[in-house]
Amino acid sequence: MSSTRIVQRVGDRLLGWLTCIPEVRLLWRRSPIAIGSVEMRTRFGGWPRPHYAYGVFHAAEQAKLLGLSGISVIEFGVAGGNGLLALQSTACELARHFGIAVSVWGFDTGTGMPDSSDYRDLPYVWGGGFYKMDETRLRKQLLPDTRLVLGDVKETVQELQNSPYPIGFVSFDLDYYSSTMAAFTVFDLPQQTRLPRVYCYFDDIMWPEYACHNPWTGELCAIREFNEQHEDKKVAPLHLLRWMRPHAEPWNDHIYVLHDFHHPLYSVNLMLKRGDDSLMALASRK
Repeated sequence: MSSTRIVQRVGDRLLGWLTCIPEVRLLWRRSPIAIGSVEMRTRFGGWPRPHYAYGVFHAAEQAKLLGLSGISVIEFGVAGGNGLLALQSTACELARHFGIAVSVWGFDTGTGMPDSSDYRDLPYVWGGGFYKMDETRLRKQLLPDTRLVLGDVKETVQELQNSPYPIGFVSFDLDYYSSTMAAFTVFDLPQQTRLPRVYCYFDDIMWPEYACHNPWTGELCAIREFNEQHEDKKVAPLHLLRWMRPHAEPWNDHIYVLHDFHHPLYSVNLMLKRGDDSLMALASRK
């Protein structure tokens, strides 16, 4: 092992210990420079938006193990654009790390949320005109290959069929039940447009407290209905993720995975491809 690698590992371990202090983790995320290895920052949450980094990292890793050349990552509900810019930055760094392409897509009406009187859209929390976009300002900050697609998501989502890379991560931040159901049509596109397991982040399943989120309204309702309508595909929370992390955080409960059971790559054994000796040894003892 090179001396550089040894120093990096020692630094990662020290930083991992320091992240036991919540205030240190917060300062770490807000640092203008990246501190620590990519793996360490993903494991301990050292990114401005650790939930985005977690989803993109594991989607990119999955694609790499499957021998694919890239992935597409999506934000549904761009609003002011801070999330899309964070996704763009994360995608660039993880593309370099894994040596694959990471294509960034943002979908929004561009004019704010539409009006709704459907109780499932939680009109007592959100309403028409919320979260308008300054399109001109945002486009000036986007990289040439980041795509900002404006319009009704039921129609614009079809553009993803033209992407050269399968979808690996999706952030759903559309607030409404109806808009989330429309965005779910992304998972009805041909199988080659997605990985066998697509990491998802659902923003609006917690907060504000008076929203009283439940399986019959909002994004949780959309998830339930999608699962009821699809026998071969299910959107499920990443079970007990918070207990597999060094530090449990609220965003852990927002991470779901779309399982496409009939995808031709679904049953490819990733443990063998990872060459993880510790896991292989554990499996051999069972």
